[in-house]
Amino acid sequence: MKRKIVVEILSSLLILLFVYTSVSKWLAFNTFVGQMNNQPFPNWLTPIIVWTLPAIEIIISLLLMFGRTQLMGFRASLILMLLFTVYTFLVLINVFGRRPCACGGVIENLTWGQHLVFNLFFVGVATAGILLKKREANPNIS
Repeated sequence: MKRKIVVEILSSLLILLFVYTSVSKWLAFNTFVGQMNNQPFPNWLTPIIVWTLPAIEIIISLLLMFGRTQLMGFRASLILMLLFTVYTFLVLINVFGRRPCACGGVIENLTWGQHLVFNLFFVGVATAGILLKKREANPNIS
C-alpha cells in the first residue's frame, strides 16, 4: 500500500509539471513560437515542435493518471526529461553559443544551473516511478 502512495505522488509531480508547462506554452503561444525560432534548431522544425511538444506533455500526463498506463507514462517522462536535461547541459557548456530558453511559466526564470538540477530531479522522479511500478507488477523483483 505504501508503494502505491509513493507511485501516485511521483506520477502527480510529473503530471503537475507537464500540465503546467504545456498550458503555459499554449497560453503564451506567440511567445513560445518566438522562443522556439530562437533555438539552435532549424526554423522549419518550429511548427512541428510548438504543436507536438505541448501535446506530448498532455499525453504523458494522461498516461500517468491510470494504473494500467503509468509505467508507459513514467518511461515517456524519463525520455522527455532526459532530452531536456541533455539540452540544458549542452547549453551550460556553450555548445550552441547562445542560451535561449523556451520554457513555460515560472520555469523560464530559473538559471541554467538551476534548470539542470530541476531536470535531474524529475529524471529521478521518473526513474523512481519506473522502478516502483515494476516492483508493483512483480513483487519478487528486489
